Amino acid sequence: MPPVRHRTIAGLFRDAVDAHDDRTWLLTEDGSSTYGDALREVEKAAARLRDGGIRKGDRVLVTARNTARYLLSWLALMEVGATQVPVNPSSTPAELDGFVQQVRPALVLTDAGLAHCFGVTTTDVDDLYAWAPDGRGPADIDERDVAVMIPTSGTTGRSKLVMQTHLAYVMAGEGFPYWLGLTGDDRLMTSLPLFHINAPAYSVLGSLSAGASLVLLPAFSASTFLDSARRFDATQFNSIGAMLEILMRQPRRDDDADNPVTLCYTGPSPSRGRQLEIEARFGWQVRCGYALSETPYGLVWRRGTRPYGTLGSPRQHPTLGHVNDARVLDSQGAPVGRGGTGELELRNPAIMRGYFEMPEETAEVVVDGWLRTGDLVTDNGDGTYTFVGRMKQVIRRRGENLSPAEVEAVLDTHPDVAETAVIGVPSDLSEEDIKVFVVPMPGHVVDIGGLRRFGCSAKYRRIASRARLSRSRSGRTALATQRMRSAWAASKTSLPSGSSRLTSPGLSRMKACGTPWRFSS
Repeated sequence: MPPVRHRTIAGLFRDAVDAHDDRTWLLTEDGSSTYGDALREVEKAAARLRDGGIRKGDRVLVTARNTARYLLSWLALMEVGATQVPVNPSSTPAELDGFVQQVRPALVLTDAGLAHCFGVTTTDVDDLYAWAPDGRGPADIDERDVAVMIPTSGTTGRSKLVMQTHLAYVMAGEGFPYWLGLTGDDRLMTSLPLFHINAPAYSVLGSLSAGASLVLLPAFSASTFLDSARRFDATQFNSIGAMLEILMRQPRRDDDADNPVTLCYTGPSPSRGRQLEIEARFGWQVRCGYALSETPYGLVWRRGTRPYGTLGSPRQHPTLGHVNDARVLDSQGAPVGRGGTGELELRNPAIMRGYFEMPEETAEVVVDGWLRTGDLVTDNGDGTYTFVGRMKQVIRRRGENLSPAEVEAVLDTHPDVAETAVIGVPSDLSEEDIKVFVVPMPGHVVDIGGLRRFGCSAKYRRIASRARLSRSRSGRTALATQRMRSAWAASKTSLPSGSSRLTSPGLSRMKACGTPWRFSS
């Protein structure tokens, strides 16, 4: 692979400002800013952070709501060389305390609505902008320095924090307009959360790379989504999980296709038939891809191709050329060949530095430069790959990966609960819903409504009481064993006895709690 250029997030932002100073960049429900306006606000916030003692390499925990000031605070942290740890603002106080204990941040950046959730001193994000710029410019940092530590689980236990680099974010931002054919005339719209990688890496930095404008919505609302696109004149948006299916289930209107959007980027891929239905109803083209927090350089449909139902081909860079390799290995570590199914592995410069303070877990998933994704795919033999299932025990719900074991760990601390088991069940919105089996403590009765609100913000679709949970000889609950076997059965691969590849830690976007979606349970 060719060498990569020296790139940082602050450098990419300033290059965009130099090229497009007076062009409108950021639009929210509260107003709009030009590229130059945004830089001036970032310089204020960076000066305030430096005055408060924040320096290169400091970790800053941020309750990253989808607002202009939270977004600009990220760019300010990149300006001073700090490392952002963005967390779900819907996290419970116990979850937030768990992050504080694990991360040991130099600063907690939040707002008046959330400050009471913390047991430590916090700084209000609005206070960053009541400062004068100090003229110091970006800190001297390296492209391989850690820019963001992305939480990949959200329970009160130890989360895996993906240490992702400036280089990974910048390469994603440079690649996104190339993969989708976006230009400075486009207006990208995102309702995806700023505490994940998609919105910051693809929509935010992608808009900067293209010289385009960016619409930041506070959250996804199916009933107002098309109206938002019309009001902001958006031409492109990003979708994940069930978002498109939820839009399709809205009452049909004669003007559904009367909107300015021309392109939707989404993952996972719908079926060919469903994709054509979506495109016909709303009048936009859907392009599909696959990525994860551990590397934003996953797979994507090549421009000019429509490989329906697939995740696409390895993402490459618009100027660096070939930077990304993919392979599919079976349970014994051998290539599967055309039509075979196995674990997808990736090798590129945008792979994470590792999991924060978890060297063993890092060593299990990054092996000789290859990232083991934990996802099962079929090698189609033409450079594309089709998603089959997950090796790891996760539930895919509303665009999030949730760890059953981590949800169980939280629910098991309820005073009325002796034991729980969590599984995924089919959802009529695509993907899965969460079902919880509960064994009460002897002499106790579990309040189902109270359990739904207890300890974490994951949404439980169904809760069932059981006298006991059956177990295998290894001590694993029968439901947990069923989860493992189901994933491998879906791949038409036998379950090797004692294979370490089955028990590797979960990757990607695992979220036991803190899901940003708000659906009725």
